[in-house]
Amino acid sequence: MTLSFRAVLLGAAAGCIALGAQAADLPRRAPPPPLPLPPAFTWTGFYAGVNAGYAVHTGNGGFTDPTYGTVTGGNRFGGFAGGGQIGYNYQFTPGSGFVLGVEADIQGTAFAKADAAYLGTTPYYSVRPSLDYVGTVRGRLGYAFDRVLIYGTGGFAYGGGSRSSSAASYPYTLPATERTGYAWGGGIEYAFTEKLSVKMEALYLHLGRGFTGTTYYSASVPAYYGAGKQDSGFALVRAGVNYRF
Repeated sequence: MTLSFRAVLLGAAAGCIALGAQAADLPRRAPPPPLPLPPAFTWTGFYAGVNAGYAVHTGNGGFTDPTYGTVTGGNRFGGFAGGGQIGYNYQFTPGSGFVLGVEADIQGTAFAKADAAYLGTTPYYSVRPSLDYVGTVRGRLGYAFDRVLIYGTGGFAYGGGSRSSSAASYPYTLPATERTGYAWGGGIEYAFTEKLSVKMEALYLHLGRGFTGTTYYSASVPAYYGAGKQDSGFALVRAGVNYRF
């Protein structure tokens, strides 16, 4: 092998070694890190919202007056109810798990006027006040399937309204315009964003039977005036929207 050819081989080998060393000095391409998983959804936190629905009395208006006999008619009908609510939820395990909460709400009502009542053929006028607003303070216990929450609820209920138009003709003690009682029910709520959720809820409210006034007969009208039959219980079905803070 000639000296010049040997020199060429040695130069090529040296060049390969130098290129290999340079390649070893280049930074290695590491695989990109995996994208972090989004945090599990949780219902924990404060919220506020609005609601609207329909309320309907669960009883009829007929009853027996202890002094004069059977009163017919006076049936009450349902009507619109709408207002707002605030509350707080705590979810024990994010994603799916039990949810404990408390909620307070208040809404105005617009019940249809009761039909005419009679004692025999003589008009009978109830002196009970109207029910213009109702509210509740309730506990909630449910189970979340990620963004779907199914719950039961129960607690304190209250309401009030204005005096009957017949109250001025009644000479005895009038019933109070405020009432208290209890509420219970259940519902389902769905969070379609991190902040907004919609719900459907059914409640039964019972506002106590606190007044049994004496029936008064006015010969000058003629008409009877009395406590009537209190429609203590009514059902409320409503939809709502909540914003979660």
